[in-house]
Amino acid sequence: MGVEIIERPLPKPTSEDYVNARLLESMVEASLAVRFLKDGLVRNAAGKAFQAWRALLAALLRLELDKLMQIAKTDEERKWLMEKAVPRVPTTRMVRLSQMLTEIGHEGLSAWTSMALNLHDYQYNGPDPDLALSKYRNREEAAVDVKLLVSELMRRIEELKPKIKWSDELENSFKALKEEVNKVSKSY
Repeated sequence: MGVEIIERPLPKPTSEDYVNARLLESMVEASLAVRFLKDGLVRNAAGKAFQAWRALLAALLRLELDKLMQIAKTDEERKWLMEKAVPRVPTTRMVRLSQMLTEIGHEGLSAWTSMALNLHDYQYNGPDPDLALSKYRNREEAAVDVKLLVSELMRRIEELKPKIKWSDELENSFKALKEEVNKVSKSY
């Protein structure tokens, strides 16, 4: 799977190709997380796992935009969803966006987003035996959650196959990620 995928300009969020581009980005970031884990770079892996999850959220937000617009409470919230949430997925609003996606049928998404945010904190603060700055006392705890989050991401992407135009590029990226995950599961 080539990292050049994430260097391409993103299609506009109004484009049908936006969901596929974000899913590809998600798989590339997850693959990098797995590679970093294999190399013992757990903080870097945590950051990439977070980025992978955030890209998945962007894809889900765009895919489910019509349903989200229906549950949005105000015109201001609907405008914010279209102009800010889908293209940017602000870290500070990921919890609420996950709650909205859960409300329309993406069960358990909020808990996984909380894990992604914990990994994001770990990336910046590292292990913290006192648990004041990070939810992980050591790198092994964080590594377990990186693997769990990447596995959940793969499960959710696989569930999307029937709902989107699944391209050969998506299929090849998915297979490559699956191989990477199988290798790291045995080594870390």
